[in-house]
Amino acid sequence: MLSLHLQFFMSKQENIHPYRHLLPRESKEQLLGQRGKVLWFTGLSGSGKSTIAKGVEEELHNKGFYVVVLDGDNVRTGINNNLGFSEEDRTENIRRIAEVAKLFCTNGVVTICCFVSPTTAIRAMARQIIGETDFVEVFIDTPVDECEKRDVKGLYAKARRGEIKDFTGINAPFEPPLNADLVIATQGKAIADSVQQVMQYVVPIVNNQ
Repeated sequence: MLSLHLQFFMSKQENIHPYRHLLPRESKEQLLGQRGKVLWFTGLSGSGKSTIAKGVEEELHNKGFYVVVLDGDNVRTGINNNLGFSEEDRTENIRRIAEVAKLFCTNGVVTICCFVSPTTAIRAMARQIIGETDFVEVFIDTPVDECEKRDVKGLYAKARRGEIKDFTGINAPFEPPLNADLVIATQGKAIADSVQQVMQYVVPIVNNQ
């Protein structure tokens, strides 16, 4: 027998009718001169996700593309400020972000998401929500010791002292993508070179002119 809570939830869902855009996605992409895509940057904290994303955003903007960046810290202070760092909350964090990214993407926006998203399962969930053809997995491949050297926030040091529990790369696992669409190995490479590597891959798939 269904619980009262579940019955209430299901009854509420039955009354939800998703809005169907009056204008098709193709019309919006034609107006913007681009194809909506989600570039999902995954990698350890300190790997360079946000820095590379900022560079890619600027380069794409200068080329006339409309881009939105969703970053972990910014999202945590806004739409997901009620979530903690339990396994359930981390999954919900990624689920919400994937849904937001999908909304941007289906309106023709190039959307860059920067999240550790440490497990294969959690990235697969994001891919399923966004859609196979729109989801581009970009693995920012930086060894943990290099990430620690770059750690301006001091998070790794806190994790090693036991002040942060379940910190990915120290006391929680990171499952590297085995079939990422693009792998950016950053060690010994200038940020500008990493940005250009992403640009060479991305521009042809978002250009709609």
